[in-house]
Amino acid sequence: MTRLSAILLVLFVTGALTSDALAAPVLRYVSQRTDKAYLREGPTFAHKVLWQYRHRGYPFAVIAQFDIWRRVQAADGTVGWMSAAMLTDQRTVLVTGKGRVKIFAEANGGKVVALADPGAVASLKACTRDACRIRGEKSIDGWIAKDRIWGVAPSEVFDKLPRR
Repeated sequence: MTRLSAILLVLFVTGALTSDALAAPVLRYVSQRTDKAYLREGPTFAHKVLWQYRHRGYPFAVIAQFDIWRRVQAADGTVGWMSAAMLTDQRTVLVTGKGRVKIFAEANGGKVVALADPGAVASLKACTRDACRIRGEKSIDGWIAKDRIWGVAPSEVFDKLPRR
């Protein structure tokens, strides 16, 4: 039994197990601070680079942490370790699904202010039960259906912006 526990610990630290296998809860969401960030298989600079992310603001879910390292999960399920210096607590979301999604002026619908393509990244400003307020490029500011974005928990409700 002790040998099995030791093997599982080594697999967890080196990143050989996926988050699905571990069913790790999301501690918090963060985003990429720099234009280039490396996802590694373990929590040191000596570990192999699994992936290179080249999109400032890309969202990640933090599922564990060790010293200056964060074990993160990307929207596609990829899991690995990233230096905390490459991450920021600024919240962003990734548009998911197929086809363009409407961004509305109000949380409950109304006027369409923009369309977002899957893969677009936007700053997260507020969330109701069903929609989130985002701010994108070119001063796009509006509400998007929560089920069309990744980077926010389904039950998460908050308001970061001052009331008008």
